[in-house]
Amino acid sequence: MTSTANRLTIRRPDDWHVHLRDGAVLAGVLPYTARQFARAIVMPNLSPPVTTVAAGAAYRERIMAALPAGMDFTPLMVAYLTDGTDPEEMARGKETGVFTGAKLYPAHATTGSAHGVTDVANIRKVLERMEQVGLPLLVHGEVTDAHVDIFDREAVFIDRVLAPLVRDLPGLRVVFEHITTAEAAQFVAESGPNVAATITPQHLHINRNAIFAGGIRPHMYCLPIAKREHHRLALRKAATSGSPKFFLGTDTAPHAVGAKEAACGCAGIFNAPYALESYAAVFEEEGALDKFEGFASLHGPAFYGLPVNEGTVTLEKAPCAVPEVIDANGTPIVPFHAGEELGWRFLG
Repeated sequence: MTSTANRLTIRRPDDWHVHLRDGAVLAGVLPYTARQFARAIVMPNLSPPVTTVAAGAAYRERIMAALPAGMDFTPLMVAYLTDGTDPEEMARGKETGVFTGAKLYPAHATTGSAHGVTDVANIRKVLERMEQVGLPLLVHGEVTDAHVDIFDREAVFIDRVLAPLVRDLPGLRVVFEHITTAEAAQFVAESGPNVAATITPQHLHINRNAIFAGGIRPHMYCLPIAKREHHRLALRKAATSGSPKFFLGTDTAPHAVGAKEAACGCAGIFNAPYALESYAAVFEEEGALDKFEGFASLHGPAFYGLPVNEGTVTLEKAPCAVPEVIDANGTPIVPFHAGEELGWRFLG
């Protein structure tokens, strides 16, 4: 990493959690991720979900076909776990290089999770096989019981599901994705070297008040939902700590304006267009720009056992105006920080 008063240059980063969608929207949003990141962990919650090696390979082909000429980007595919997942299919996905991880969505926890796991006990043999072959488990960490308050679902998941899982399968590599609570940050920090976490830009910038500022703000609604201010501060401390257990994962989740601004609006924040600018603002505010390269470019590859990227990217200390709406190949999407001015600008 090199830095001056006005520029910050880091090893080319990766995004360890993205939603690229499919079809026309895929073509519209992919360039934003590929512009800033060399690789990305691609979520499998399509319709139908990516549950087989063949489906993973086919989705990868569609992504590469949608990639504009001249862009250097590698999608890292993920399997969608269901109650009926075949352990050997996961092993084959790892051995053939199609799957970089497998995703645990508790059933009905978030967008596209209707086919998710109803009870982690149902996939015990799958997880044991993943532990054997070294395929990481990527976790959406929330319980879905109706009686559990939505703001408590992550903390309850840790106690009820994740802590026992990590204890029983200590060799399983686990990424606790898009953590939102002080409890999650503490759990990851205190767990062994096989447990890590991704942190999104929105959970570093906003607390739950943002969803209700002057009325309902659907473009600030994502899952896991933003929590109280002390949780946001705990996440900022974790992200900027320099610990290799925490790394960049935007959870960028594009939805058309009409799907967000609806009677039952979709969860998800589209942050890909200005992701590095958003993260850099946080690291600057925390006086931790010297830790930014580790979080963005080094910790993720180390955990996944992949080489760091060649090349660098540079951000300039300059005003960066974020538009109110972005046209993603015919689909209007409101980006994170819409209408705001960020203090860093991505130069490439």
